Amino acid sequence: MKQYKVEENEKGKRIDAYISQKDGELSRTAIQRLIEEEIILVNRTKTKPSYKVAKDDIIEIQEVEAKEIELKAQDIPIEIVYEDDDIIVVNKPKGLVVHPAVGNPDGTLVNAIMSICKETLSGIGGEIRPGIVHRLDKDTSGLLIVAKNDMAHINLSEQIKNHEVKKTYIALVRGIVKENEATINMPIGRSTKDRKKMAVVKNGKEAITHFKVLKRYEKYTLLEINIETGRTHQIRVHLSQIGYPVVGDYTYSNGKNDFNVEGQMLHAKRLEFKHPRTGKLMDLTAEYPKYFKDIIEKLDNK
Repeated sequence: MKQYKVEENEKGKRIDAYISQKDGELSRTAIQRLIEEEIILVNRTKTKPSYKVAKDDIIEIQEVEAKEIELKAQDIPIEIVYEDDDIIVVNKPKGLVVHPAVGNPDGTLVNAIMSICKETLSGIGGEIRPGIVHRLDKDTSGLLIVAKNDMAHINLSEQIKNHEVKKTYIALVRGIVKENEATINMPIGRSTKDRKKMAVVKNGKEAITHFKVLKRYEKYTLLEINIETGRTHQIRVHLSQIGYPVVGDYTYSNGKNDFNVEGQMLHAKRLEFKHPRTGKLMDLTAEYPKYFKDIIEKLDNK
C-alpha cells in the first residue's frame, strides 16, 4: 500500500492532480478510475476525483491483486521522427505514460507503437514493455527510441550502457543560473523520506549531468542538458538539488510558477546514436511542444 500525508503547501489541490504529481506512473484518468473503484481512499473512506485535499489528509492507494495486462494496439496520435525496419523514433508528448502498469492498463506509448508497428516489436522488454529501450518520465516530452527486433534492442542497450548514446535535453528552470556551464556529479537513489521519489543520497548510484546556459530571463534560465548516466528523474533531482528546479515540476519543488504548467518543462530535444544495423551515425531532433514554445516566446517578449 502507498500512503501520502498532505502538507500545508499542498492543500486545496484536486486529489487526482495531487496523486498524479506524487506518483509519476499513474495518469489522471487511471487515478480517477482507482478512486471510483475505491482503491484510493482519503482518511480510510471513499472519495471523489473532484475532492480537494486538506492538510494532514492521509491518502492511501490500496494494493491491488496483480493481474495480467492484455496489451492492445490503440490509435493514439504520435509524431514519428524516424522509422525503418529496425527502429522507430518518436516525439513523445508530455502526459503520455511510456508503458502500461496496473491501474494504467492502456492509453500508453506502447499501445500507440503497437498500432504503428503491428507485430514487429522487440520482445526483450517483456510483454508489458515490448521494444522499449529507454524511458522518459510521463511529463517529459521528446525523443524516444523503440526497437522493432531483438538485434536492434540488444545493440541499442549496449550503446546506452557504454554511454555511446548522446541525449540532449532543454529545460526551463526557476532562478538565475550563474555559471555558463557546469557539471553535477551527485549519486542518486531512492528517497528515504518518500519511496516514490528519488534523491541525492550518499549510497546512491553514480549520476552525472552536464548543463550550459542558453538564455537568462528575469526569474528563469533556459538550459541545454546532457546526461552521462540515465538514473530515474536524474535531471529533475540534480537541478532541484542545486537550487534550480524545473518549471512545473511540483514533485521536486514546492514552488509555483507564473505559467500554470502541469508537468515539468523538460524536453528531450536531440538524440545521437549509431544505427544498430548499419552503424551509421543518427542525429535526430524534435521541436519544442507548442506550450513550451509559447512560454519561451512570452519570456522573450518581456
